[in-house]
Amino acid sequence: MNKFDIFADSGNNIPDELVEKYELGVIPYLCTVNGEERACYEKGTPFAELAQKFYGDIRTGAEVKTSLIGEARFEEYLTPSLQAGKDVILFTITQTLSGTYAQAVAAKEELEKKFPKNKVYVIDTANASMGSCLLVLKVAEMRALGAGAEECASWAEENKYKVQSYVTVDDLKYLRKGGRVSAVAAIAGTLLNIKPVLWANDTTPAKLEVFCKERGKKKALMTILKAFDETQENADTQTVAIAHADCIEDANYLKEALESRGVKNIITEYYDLCTGGHVGPGTIALFFFGKDRRGEVKETQKKGLFKSRKTEGAN
Repeated sequence: MNKFDIFADSGNNIPDELVEKYELGVIPYLCTVNGEERACYEKGTPFAELAQKFYGDIRTGAEVKTSLIGEARFEEYLTPSLQAGKDVILFTITQTLSGTYAQAVAAKEELEKKFPKNKVYVIDTANASMGSCLLVLKVAEMRALGAGAEECASWAEENKYKVQSYVTVDDLKYLRKGGRVSAVAAIAGTLLNIKPVLWANDTTPAKLEVFCKERGKKKALMTILKAFDETQENADTQTVAIAHADCIEDANYLKEALESRGVKNIITEYYDLCTGGHVGPGTIALFFFGKDRRGEVKETQKKGLFKSRKTEGAN
């Protein structure tokens, strides 16, 4: 059984200390801020510094664009591991948010031709940000206990829809720029203080879609906590993650609420820059393992525990 390395695109939002602890490879997305190209992750530079500057620039009106990770860059990062005789597991954010997954699959095909004795497993995490991170960390823990690449990749594919993600944004204009709401709806929603709650859904491939709409940030956060209460499993033994786009007070609110529910292991991190630029500063998200989104969560919704609340002017 070959040893294997674990790589993830930077949209997986893995905190610096965990990248180091589990010896993970991070392949950064690139973004441009007012025409200046930046890496969304830099080894050796605290991610908090990059994130604070990034979200600060957006708040002051900077124009931000992100680009996918191309096939050649994947080959560049993965080749040394394969040359060393190792297999590779590569995690990408869901393909509906980026074309990066397709580029990763193309790289896999080329690399396996060059290194026929080695395998490259590409995992579409059906998620993004720290939802993807939680999946990567589980596989890293399995590797530390002696599991092989094939076993770990199979586990990730079988369990990725058990990772729950709930996100609320602070300003609808960023979703409008990304085409997720119309200009009219964004203006009306802003005037009415509408805060959509988004989630990584049950489709294949998974999409980020509106789960419900609330009036005010506090109600949106309460809805996220309700979703946690209804869909989490083994809260006291699992790792729960909070990602925030430079809104630490909201992150602390969620953290305290989770602690009161018996959650012992909570990771708080700045929202990754690749997807964070599309949801904007003030975005807050909660990620955890729970019921399978493809079945049990849908049944929960059918029972009326989470009914979308339609608000005039928002869609």
